[in-house]
Amino acid sequence: MTIDRAVLLFAGFMVLLSLALGFYVSPWWHLLTVFVGLNLVQASFTGFCPAAIVFRKLGCPAGVAFK
Repeated sequence: MTIDRAVLLFAGFMVLLSLALGFYVSPWWHLLTVFVGLNLVQASFTGFCPAAIVFRKLGCPAGVAFK
């Protein structure tokens, strides 16, 4: 799995998790969804993604977006 796919998988998982927590625990968890969305937008403009750095250190091969 490349870094690109790992980042997309992680972001999707975090969105689904925050929606479930917002529904079952507290609506304040929806702020995590906002944070993930804002992080994806800024990463598309700047190319800087903290999750990509973590996945690179874990040994995932570089994809097209995060070389």
